[in-house]
Amino acid sequence: MSRTLSQAYKGAGIESSSSSIPICQYREYSSSTDKAHHGVFYRTHQVFEKRPLITSKIGTSLIHDPIYNKGTGFPYAERDRLKIRGLVPPRCVPMEEQVSRVLLRYNQITDPLRRYDYLHNLQDRNETLFYKILMENIEEMAPVIYTPVVGEACQKFGSQFRRARGMYFSTADRGEMSAMVWNWPAPELDVIVVTDGSRILGLGDLGCHGMGIPIGKLSLYVAGGGIHPARTLPITLDMGTNNEQLLNDPFYLGRTHRRLTGEQYFNLVDEFMNAVYLRWPNVLVQFEDFDNSTAMALLQKYKDKYLCFNDDIQGTGSVTLSGLLCALRAQGKPSKELTKQRIVVLGAGSAGLGVVNSIVKGMVQEGLTREQACKNIYLVDKDGVIGTTRKGMQPGQLEFAKENMKDGALLEEVVRQVKPTILLGLSGVGRTFTKEVIETMAANVDRPIIFPLSNPTSKSECTAREAFEWTKGKCIFASGSPFDPVILEDKVFYPTQGNNMYIFPGVGLGAVVCKASRITDSMFYEAARRLSKMVTDEEVRQGRCYPSVTEIREVSKAIAMEVCRVAFDERLAGIPAPKNDKQLAELVESCMYVPEYVPLISKT
Repeated sequence: MSRTLSQAYKGAGIESSSSSIPICQYREYSSSTDKAHHGVFYRTHQVFEKRPLITSKIGTSLIHDPIYNKGTGFPYAERDRLKIRGLVPPRCVPMEEQVSRVLLRYNQITDPLRRYDYLHNLQDRNETLFYKILMENIEEMAPVIYTPVVGEACQKFGSQFRRARGMYFSTADRGEMSAMVWNWPAPELDVIVVTDGSRILGLGDLGCHGMGIPIGKLSLYVAGGGIHPARTLPITLDMGTNNEQLLNDPFYLGRTHRRLTGEQYFNLVDEFMNAVYLRWPNVLVQFEDFDNSTAMALLQKYKDKYLCFNDDIQGTGSVTLSGLLCALRAQGKPSKELTKQRIVVLGAGSAGLGVVNSIVKGMVQEGLTREQACKNIYLVDKDGVIGTTRKGMQPGQLEFAKENMKDGALLEEVVRQVKPTILLGLSGVGRTFTKEVIETMAANVDRPIIFPLSNPTSKSECTAREAFEWTKGKCIFASGSPFDPVILEDKVFYPTQGNNMYIFPGVGLGAVVCKASRITDSMFYEAARRLSKMVTDEEVRQGRCYPSVTEIREVSKAIAMEVCRVAFDERLAGIPAPKNDKQLAELVESCMYVPEYVPLISKT
């Protein structure tokens, strides 16, 4: 029952000679005991076609599988043919009523972590209903299933563990990973998100308890980007931990030894990557929350060999660049004015370097040389500004080192000397944008652009209220964590969140749709440009730098189209290019998962 690429193209009015390449949700899903065509709505010219789902599962095995389970929503005919009559309550409850029941209970819960648990318990029971509710309430629930609440969930992962989700590869699995990947039942995957738990948000080394991050990211991939949940896999690489509290915690679920380093570490990641691509040669791997000491090295090692990217480096850089382009619009300036900005960045690790490199590429696109662009950016780390006399610089920092500033000058002094137009925070240290720093910046710039981007909220370099109060409402503000609107003297100021969710689901969707062989810097640059154009003029006048999260599906669709265009232009796509934008849009949309119940048919 696999739907091929040519069939998908034909449905969108595209002629193609390629008839054997299955694409996205059109492909067959199976396990060692079950071969089934996952139910999806196929959208062609706005017409929905509900395909049945054929399964060998019956009885309790079916209702305990979250992909198949409909809870009280099984029609009576299905209850008979699937041998579940009597195993669920008698009444067949419509999905809309199920949604109302879940929301009633959800809204009775006030504690954010309990809300997180409640939603994930639903996900473990009924993924279709979970994603239906998440998509319809994405603005409210995204901060619950991901940042900032996921940070606390990771910290309490061991004591609150209930049910395994995803896969774990540890130091005990050397030499076994190529066999272990076959323990996962899906013969085809679209997206893997993997972490080694070494730098979870701004919380540091949480070892294997960082699993909450890939689980949360993939929930956003599904809800925001339309990747089918059955074609995703969260993974944690347990390389040990240097967190003394975890090593002495009786509830810690990982290996209780010091974190691997050096050749041993990289050899184990090599084994993991080889095993993954041996089993799933077309899968996209997203690296998430790897420590600065390994993140860039891993990206450089694999980005030209496999379909992969690092969201902390490339995704954060892309979403930040997009926000800056919107901030310039709010100042009434064209994107070319990016080349004239003086930018101070607090945080010179992998995330900070990822952001500044994205900005540099944007400046180069607008006419500067890379050398000229780097002169506009000042990196400040825990030891102060990075000058040319700095010893032990990380790879990638040298070209930003300044000859005209004393190495180690503190942030306030740097702001006083440089008079930056843009201040970015990627330090992972809360409240480092002090009143003195902000007021000094505001004294020299009419509308300062201030982006404290560290997560979670407790690690934000400053709050929205602080930024607006200390600049007397002059600043353009975006943050890594959500903040409420701020009212000053009866005027409302709207902070927006520079959430990577605006970028990575669309990039992943585009790569899956066009069967890209690589993820390139050009894809992230075009994604940033497209995102910046999706902010309306009214939103820009309000000082907003990003569109509403409620528009995330349209944002992801638009970014996926840009990724496809780059892949076609760079000859990295595994499918023929559509003839026009309309056909491309229809193709992308037809591959986006919609969470609705579909008929179930037993193959036995």
